[in-house]
Amino acid sequence: MAATGVLPFVRGVDLSRNNFKSDLFPKDVADMSSLRWLRLNKTSLEMLPDELSSLSKLEHLHMARNNLIQIHGDLPTLQCLRTINVRHNKIRNSGIPNDIFTLDDITVVDFSYNQLSGIPEELEMAKSLLVLNLNHNNISSIPQQLFINLTDLIYLNISDNKLETLPPQLRRLGNLQTLILDNNPLLHAQLRQLTSLTQLQSLHLRNTQRNLNNVPPQMDALVNLSDVDLSFNHLSGVPEGLYKLSSLKRLNLSSNVITELSSAMDTWVNLQTLNLSRNKLSCLPSALCKLTSLKRLYISCNQIDFDGIPIGIGKLMNLEQFVAADNNLESIPEGLCRCPKIKKLILTKNRILTLPEAIHLITDLEVLDIRDNPDCVMPPKPMPQQKGSGVEFYNIDFSLSHQLRLVGALPPTPGGGSPASKDPLARKLRLRRRRQESMSRAQTKDQAGEQAKVLKGMSDLAKDKNEGKTSGSDEQEEVKPKSWLDALEKPQLDYSDFFPDDLGQIEGLTIWQIENFVPLMIDEALYGKFYEADCYILLHSFLDENDMMQWKIYYWIGNSTSLDKKACSAIHAVNLRNMLGARTRTIREEMEDESPEFLALFDNEISYIEGGTASGFFSVEENDHTLRMYRVSGTQSLHLEAVAMEPEQLDPFFVFIVDIGMTIMIWYGQRCKSLTKSKTRLLVEKINKMERKNFATITMMVQGDETEEFWEALGGVTDNFVIRPWVGSFVPEKPKLYKAGLGMGYLELPQVELPKGKLVQWLLETKNVYILDCNADVFIWIGRKSTRLVRAAALKLSQELCSIIHRPNCASVVRVLEGTESQVFKSKFSGWDDVLAVDYTRRAEAVLKKPAIQKDAADGQSEMKTDLSALFLPRQPSMPSHEADQLMEDWNEDLDGMESFVLEGKKFVRLPDKEIGHFYSGDSYVFLCRYWVPKDLPEEGEEEKKADTHEREEDEDIDNEDKDDEEEPEEDFQCTVYFWQGRDASNMGWLTFTFSLQKKFESLFGDKLEVVRLCQQQENLKFLSHFKKNFVINRGRRRLSSAADSEQEQSLNPSFYHIRSNGGPLSTRCVQVHPTVQWLNSEFCYILKVPFRNQDSKGIVYSWIGSRADPETARVAEDLAYDMFDDTHSFQLLCEGEEPENFWWVALGGQRKYDEEAYYMHHSRLFRCSNEKGFFTVSEKCSDFCQDDLADDDVMILDTGSEVYLWCGPSSSEVEKKLAFKSAQVYVQHMRNKENEPNRKLAVVRKGREPWKFIRCFHGWGNYKTAPK
Repeated sequence: MAATGVLPFVRGVDLSRNNFKSDLFPKDVADMSSLRWLRLNKTSLEMLPDELSSLSKLEHLHMARNNLIQIHGDLPTLQCLRTINVRHNKIRNSGIPNDIFTLDDITVVDFSYNQLSGIPEELEMAKSLLVLNLNHNNISSIPQQLFINLTDLIYLNISDNKLETLPPQLRRLGNLQTLILDNNPLLHAQLRQLTSLTQLQSLHLRNTQRNLNNVPPQMDALVNLSDVDLSFNHLSGVPEGLYKLSSLKRLNLSSNVITELSSAMDTWVNLQTLNLSRNKLSCLPSALCKLTSLKRLYISCNQIDFDGIPIGIGKLMNLEQFVAADNNLESIPEGLCRCPKIKKLILTKNRILTLPEAIHLITDLEVLDIRDNPDCVMPPKPMPQQKGSGVEFYNIDFSLSHQLRLVGALPPTPGGGSPASKDPLARKLRLRRRRQESMSRAQTKDQAGEQAKVLKGMSDLAKDKNEGKTSGSDEQEEVKPKSWLDALEKPQLDYSDFFPDDLGQIEGLTIWQIENFVPLMIDEALYGKFYEADCYILLHSFLDENDMMQWKIYYWIGNSTSLDKKACSAIHAVNLRNMLGARTRTIREEMEDESPEFLALFDNEISYIEGGTASGFFSVEENDHTLRMYRVSGTQSLHLEAVAMEPEQLDPFFVFIVDIGMTIMIWYGQRCKSLTKSKTRLLVEKINKMERKNFATITMMVQGDETEEFWEALGGVTDNFVIRPWVGSFVPEKPKLYKAGLGMGYLELPQVELPKGKLVQWLLETKNVYILDCNADVFIWIGRKSTRLVRAAALKLSQELCSIIHRPNCASVVRVLEGTESQVFKSKFSGWDDVLAVDYTRRAEAVLKKPAIQKDAADGQSEMKTDLSALFLPRQPSMPSHEADQLMEDWNEDLDGMESFVLEGKKFVRLPDKEIGHFYSGDSYVFLCRYWVPKDLPEEGEEEKKADTHEREEDEDIDNEDKDDEEEPEEDFQCTVYFWQGRDASNMGWLTFTFSLQKKFESLFGDKLEVVRLCQQQENLKFLSHFKKNFVINRGRRRLSSAADSEQEQSLNPSFYHIRSNGGPLSTRCVQVHPTVQWLNSEFCYILKVPFRNQDSKGIVYSWIGSRADPETARVAEDLAYDMFDDTHSFQLLCEGEEPENFWWVALGGQRKYDEEAYYMHHSRLFRCSNEKGFFTVSEKCSDFCQDDLADDDVMILDTGSEVYLWCGPSSSEVEKKLAFKSAQVYVQHMRNKENEPNRKLAVVRKGREPWKFIRCFHGWGNYKTAPK
């Protein structure tokens, strides 16, 4: 296009990350005759564009990260060229024109990351060169003439080459400030010439084979040196010259063999970064504490222990990062936690046992890494001071005192004693006595004061008479009434969105223009030029006679302005006065009727311009919607690519949106992803709601079911048209964000650097205008506070940018105002979403019943209902033996008879008498129990019985007589059917019982029948009492008499039984467990059957009695052994310590260490945390709990006496996990405050990964029960 637009006024443009391969470079760049800088990074250029020859004023050229092999061309003709940056290309020495260095103004040359084998020829001719970067090439030598001519060099980087020596002429670079020689084999180079570089500030000698013998001598002469890198060398110590450099700010000595540091390091008072990693240091000198400017300290991979860190390290008030990984630290000094600015603590791979409690007091700490410290225990975190635990825990107050108060208990006092009781009567008497005393004192004081006043008045009067004065001669001062303006209390309002805070502090004139209800500051170049359809606010700041700052505020109204601008100009003028605190009034000025004082501000030179900005009110005109079709891809975030509205664009792997105004059609390809479908539908719903006011029609269709309207919108389709995949592996092109810049007579278009390559909303500043280039869509985002000229310039630039770069034919330019962004524009940004948060835990009924007026979020935070009372109740005590025996005797006396059945196949058969009390985990059993029940007495008899009971309390003899006269109750019976199901049995047994035996029993007993379903190890005490402690649970299924082969096979496996009582003797069970030594405990008894391959004897049965076992349990173990096995086995009673070798090695896999005490039996408690009641509750299981009590949909708390485990079921909700964790913390704190209770540690376990200390609290632990079939 001809150079008639804005291109000749463009001073700089960034065209990076465009594809200019295969002659796609825009020809219109040649029209930018005023171009000063040009960036063409990452544009796939393979050769120098010919259009550069037309840029005669070009000064800075950047072509990094391309595919350039040579830069021959018209570069030498660009006489104004100053910077050449062609790093990360494939340029060789032959590809560099020699005459390029003869340019007079060339100051920056960057040929790094190329394929140069030597210094470019005639480089020494660039005598004005300031920056030379040749790193990452193959240069092996430097000509001596180079540094003779380039004496003005400030920056020199020749790292990562093959240099073995440096020319002595290097000392001539007296202005050099940065020298980087990293990764060069400078073994024999002494580098003595470096001491002549007195202006040197940065010196990098990384991996240059330095040691104490070839380090540059007299480094203390480099007094300006602030950055030194000597890492990856062979230094055994710090060079002495470095200790004398007080100007050092960054020192890197990592990856050396330094063993100690001198106390002379206290001279580094300005040091901010010190890296001593990967050395052989065992301690740090105390002089380190004097480096008060130190911000970053790295000492990883050394041999430093706790004593190696100086105690006074807390004096480093500016320390932000402390990295000490892979050392021998047992802890860190508490002073390190006192560093007020510490943000990062890396302590991995140490021997950390604990950390100071002050670690929780570091307010700015962002990273704390203590991984690979297996013995580390974090100190307890102090309780938060806020009421409740915050929104994250639903504002529930989990403090111990609050929870104790809820259950009616007294909170613990710090001293451990009970709080002193308050007597209200005594307090009232004390207050009354104190009041009487204070009143008497005040009365006495008033009397004395009155007497003193009278005496003073008399003395003053006598003195005045002596001096000849009278009271009438005194001049009374006139008291002025307080002004209404002074009495008016001004509200504290925030005007920072409209006016800067430092406004009005400098003399001069400031002008704002009203646009979209907001005042926007205009440039000084536009002062005195007023648009007829606009309004302006003017602030005149000046000094008065007393050198006090004064202000005058005007608001100017044009003849053609709208009503909203008139009102806003007057309102914001008052706001400006209030912000300044000025006592002046606002002055109204109208077009063509300005006051002389107003005209004097512009020297009587003002001009009117026709036109102005649009009104801020919404217009009632219907918007014209542009017909567009978008190809939608992606699952995590949607990517919308505008494509031509043609049927050929359809692809079965994608979703397409066809927008034709008030009808939006969504087309789903047959092979598109379901998540993309859902998100596309939500996006279209938002477009309809936000941009079409819910008036648009949304039509969805799948491939093959298209409507005629759809094909008509795409221009029609032929009968034989078939949709085929053609896009392939589509990778969305990354968008480019430009910031429009405007100066005096020039335009600039630099790119905005995207954090992590993603667009985020905070990049858009309200004072600027941005151009978002998305290839097929070019958006112009206009900030609310941007100026009129910048907006006009950005609009022109966007049109030029859209035309000069190759784009699809459907490309368009869209204007976007701040606050009115479209959903397509928002979809380009990460995290810019208008979706309202939805509480999916609430039912629809609850949502419909919401109040009409919603409370404020901060005011409506009410505490969620909870019930944690079970945590504070005492542990259920174990039932005494005599009480258990009495209960067992009573229940068995009431038992008239018991019939037993077992499920065999598909029917229940009678259980042999010898198998009663022997259960199998894979079977189901039925027990019909008939109980004797005394018949209830008549009502009169009950009254007589109560009277007799009262008399018995008074007189024992009368009680005995009444007892004899008492009527004998008539007999009655009650039948209870116990259905017992093993943990490995299926539900088929229960179904069979329900449809067979239960109906038969109901027909026989009627209302006198009660059915109780029991699960393994969850039996009630009455049922257990009928077996008189002979309750054996075997693993597997019951063996039938016909299965002789199976019996012979199973009898060859050892059987191991654990006898244990949970909560009392009545709950004594003998449960088969996995044969391992780990189950043994000195407080229990066990039965072990070791099989033999002998026809005379089937094996031996051991009754193992622990040294601390209860004698009654030992008797039960001995009786059970004889009852469980027949005479074909031999029996042996073993006391702990008398075991034969056969006991250990044949059955238990070898002798190993086992537990010698079961203290957890006296402390273990199991709590269930659930919200099934509609609120969070904690309930305690009985002391006879088992593995099946661990519910998958709940969270359990297990107290073992030394640990508190939080067991999380796989189906439990996040709410239950959060609240259960806080509840466990409350429980641990409560147990710490109780006397004679050991301290407990809190740990979290998951299902299937329980530790042994958790498992041993459950009798007969095995594999988890699978879902019933």
